[in-house]
Amino acid sequence: MVQSFKKIIKVEIAFYIIIAILSLFTSCKKESESKKLAYNLETHSVLDQPFETKELSKEFKSYWYAGEAEISSYKLEQARYGEIRNGQAVLIYVTEDFLPKTQVKADGQNASNVPVLKLNATKKFNTGIYPYSIMQSTFYPVSNNKHAIKTSSSMQEWCGHVYSQLNNKELFEIMSHSYFEGEADKSFNLDKAILENELWTQLRIAPKSLPIGNIEIIPSFEYSRLRHVPLKAYKATAVLANGTYSLNYPDLNRTLAIHFSPNFPYDILGWEETFKSGFGSNAKELTTKATKLKTIKSAYWEKNHNKDEILRDTLQLN
Repeated sequence: MVQSFKKIIKVEIAFYIIIAILSLFTSCKKESESKKLAYNLETHSVLDQPFETKELSKEFKSYWYAGEAEISSYKLEQARYGEIRNGQAVLIYVTEDFLPKTQVKADGQNASNVPVLKLNATKKFNTGIYPYSIMQSTFYPVSNNKHAIKTSSSMQEWCGHVYSQLNNKELFEIMSHSYFEGEADKSFNLDKAILENELWTQLRIAPKSLPIGNIEIIPSFEYSRLRHVPLKAYKATAVLANGTYSLNYPDLNRTLAIHFSPNFPYDILGWEETFKSGFGSNAKELTTKATKLKTIKSAYWEKNHNKDEILRDTLQLN
């Protein structure tokens, strides 16, 4: 009888030990999966470490994951060669899945995708007889406050075209091409710093997260090209107040002020950029201004028929 009782006790102890081991294994597995499978119900994407994740608000998901882009048009007064040129600017924001290693848009959904808010910022204006066309692209993760994964910029005018690209890896890896002798094919690395280009997307996600105070920042690719200044970090002072985010670069004699709505979705109402325009004795301090005309939501990639040109009228674009 005693031996039978001891056998029962041993069986019960073994049973509880097994249960404890299985419970520990299951909890570890769940914790591991929860760390690995962090992210977005709308795109069914998964953030690959080391990107941090944060919960996105319902209004953010509703606005940015509705299958449409946000397109805003602006009246542009652009400083170039010491004069103000009239033109147009367009900001196109859209969310998409991005591959963090190859750093291009993902063709399909998979476990390595990073959801980004992409900004394609365009400008068109004329300098006398010939036109300028500028486009800057920024791919910024929606679920963290780190740097953009990638930025690029291209500029075309009748003298030639230039292109620059930054890839966010262990360092900022930059490659640059230009028709100017002193700026021809280049590849170099920079230590990571705040990117002016990424602030335009960071603002749309969480304006209160924008850096303020004395900072070091890499100016926009557009400015670096137009003024032929080295692409590197410069000291600046950043201020966020009353729906305006402003930057002052003392070493560049340049200021930038971005005006935006203080309420979600924090749409950009316009901006002002003051710097010396022109060269030599023709250089003078001028202010580039952009004033918002219209904003629409549209799956523009489907609006490619002649009948869809009416949307350009809605945006007041030539």
